[in-house]
Amino acid sequence: MQLSSAADIPLLVVSDNSRSERRISPSWTLQQLRARLEPITGIPASCQRLSVKLSPEHTHHLHDLADDVQLASLNLHSHVELHVGDSRPPGLRENYTDVSAVKKYEMPKDEYEARSDTVLAWKKTQKLGRFDPDAPTIEQQKIQTIQREIEERGITVGARCRLTPDSDARRGKVEYIGDVPELPGLGFWVGVVLDEPTGKNDGAANGVRYFECKPNFGVFVRPERLEVGNFPPVDDFEDEEF
Repeated sequence: MQLSSAADIPLLVVSDNSRSERRISPSWTLQQLRARLEPITGIPASCQRLSVKLSPEHTHHLHDLADDVQLASLNLHSHVELHVGDSRPPGLRENYTDVSAVKKYEMPKDEYEARSDTVLAWKKTQKLGRFDPDAPTIEQQKIQTIQREIEERGITVGARCRLTPDSDARRGKVEYIGDVPELPGLGFWVGVVLDEPTGKNDGAANGVRYFECKPNFGVFVRPERLEVGNFPPVDDFEDEEF
């Protein structure tokens, strides 16, 4: 709406898709008001249902009034809320706040990499991240993570331990920490001699020996599956009374 005169009245125009302060001229008719509200709210003039909220308890509905009624006759005062409803079925209403269906622009990868004003270009200049010639590779990072976990968990050769989760809870002693190329994956493995023959080997992996134990007493696990501490061998008779 354009400022028409000093007598213009500021109103708060509210619809499902917009909320803004606008100035109206008391000399306008309802038909003229609807025409000016259409580009603001996106609701066609013929589908607008207008109401003025004069107070929390009092709402004045305008859609039953004739189109040639002048706004001056409505005794509107500054900053009241003018609500613009939509009489169309929900499926025919535009939702200007839902951007999920709006097509997004995606710059081609080669074009982005060729630009000099991007974060990627700045990282290249500063030699950060994967552009750091001294940065560890993904494989090296994984190895470092496993080694750090061994240190943080306090896993050492000779330590008593139990396997996790609790549903496993087998106990034993750490006998080996290091690479086992015969097993898949990067980084250190932990070789454990179990207290009971519930393992998978005798300390060897595909014929290469890493520690000594009886058949089916040995197992190789990743450090995240191990907890070290005061875990003595389980005594099946410790709760028995003689």
